[in-house]
Amino acid sequence: MTTVAEVMPSLAYRPAEAHAFRAAEADFLYLVPSGAIFRMEGLGKEVVDLVRQRELMRHEIVGYLSNRGHDLAEIEATIDELDQAEVLISGRSKPPAPVVPLQSFPLQRVVLNVTNQCNLACTYCYEYSSDRIAQQDGKPKYMSADIAESAVETLIKESAGREGLHVTFFGGETLLNFPVMRSTVQYATRRVAELGKRIEFSLTTNATLLTEEIVDFLSEHRIGVTVSVDGDQELNDKMRVFHDGRGSYSVIAPKIKNLLKRHRTNSIGARVTLTSQVSDVRRIYRHLTTELGFDSVGFSPATASPDRLYHIGTQKMDNILDSFAELAWEYRDYALEGRQHGFTNVSDTLKELNSGVSKAYPCGAGVGLLGVGTAGDVSLCHRFVDAPVGKMGHVKNGGVDHEARGEFLATHHIGARYDCHSCWARPVCSGGCFHEAYIHYGETSAANLHYCDWIRGWNDLCLQILGEISVRNPSFLERFDN
Repeated sequence: MTTVAEVMPSLAYRPAEAHAFRAAEADFLYLVPSGAIFRMEGLGKEVVDLVRQRELMRHEIVGYLSNRGHDLAEIEATIDELDQAEVLISGRSKPPAPVVPLQSFPLQRVVLNVTNQCNLACTYCYEYSSDRIAQQDGKPKYMSADIAESAVETLIKESAGREGLHVTFFGGETLLNFPVMRSTVQYATRRVAELGKRIEFSLTTNATLLTEEIVDFLSEHRIGVTVSVDGDQELNDKMRVFHDGRGSYSVIAPKIKNLLKRHRTNSIGARVTLTSQVSDVRRIYRHLTTELGFDSVGFSPATASPDRLYHIGTQKMDNILDSFAELAWEYRDYALEGRQHGFTNVSDTLKELNSGVSKAYPCGAGVGLLGVGTAGDVSLCHRFVDAPVGKMGHVKNGGVDHEARGEFLATHHIGARYDCHSCWARPVCSGGCFHEAYIHYGETSAANLHYCDWIRGWNDLCLQILGEISVRNPSFLERFDN
């Protein structure tokens, strides 16, 4: 009798580029660059373990496993399945798809920097610190309603077939220009309704100017809110101070509690900026959730040149990863009980990993998102508003500069960031923040090499947590499907 192995050509097999991890006493593979995750067990695991040792011909794999008592048809089917899923690489495997920039991309979100002024003087602020790149001479301090409405029209024009749009209000301190924010919400709501589209709004604020009137407006229009706060009074007031040096905590704490009490129509989260002096993640998380009442808290290291006093060095970043890990495993425990935990760094990463994301760009900057300055200048994102780099047009004078936008995308996708090509975490990281790269290396296209070990450690940790949840309470992952 002629066997399947004799009919098919004998191909050489080797393992695909992957990161192996273990969770819930099970073995998994995270495939690069597709972002797919496979649980390795049974005959499939045996095949992969074999080719990990050395490249093998198909007939060698079949012969070895046949001698171990496995059914021939099952062996052949398993090899084919692993080949098609690109867990194995063979002569019949599809060549990797070339990573190329998008040729057409509708805009989904604009971030309106409605003011470049702030009533705080936070030491680490990328808009006002020594690392500032914005050049605001000659720019208005506050965005006018006319510019804001033109930005909305630009969003509508560039959104193509998108039905859902988003406007984020930013600053400086956003609420210093609340009148324009309010009129823009009303204008945008009316305009998209005329076109049969939907629109959502969000803002970032330091909470110092929140009033009951403002909170009620935010609630009425279902506006998502991110509050910048760094923990309890001692920690928050190390960096987040008024211009006269007074700490801001005693002012914002009651306002935050009122916001959380009165605004229930959209998410309200806390954003913490970690520095060399403010890095006690667990202490900050506990205070913001149990004392102030936030449901979600996200952490981000300050963007800073290495010579700044608040820059987080390698050793402290390692310590922060340890603290992140403690909270992340607590998140795992909550998930296994079907409960939601508020550590958004975990939930955001799990959502990407669970969806099998493989990004050409690290974020939406320049792709589905653009920033707009007070004068109407269009930029790569809100962090590059009024900066000498990342310029992409003007909302009243010509709109989006598609040539500049296309050139940026052609030179900044993951395929062009050559330092990333051998990193297994590139499907999620994609080289890291363009602004961070510019501050550290003076070039937006540079990979953020100073964070590489940290990013790999974090993604490995989140893969383990995802693996445990997928084995022990898989229904929890359904919340990441939308």
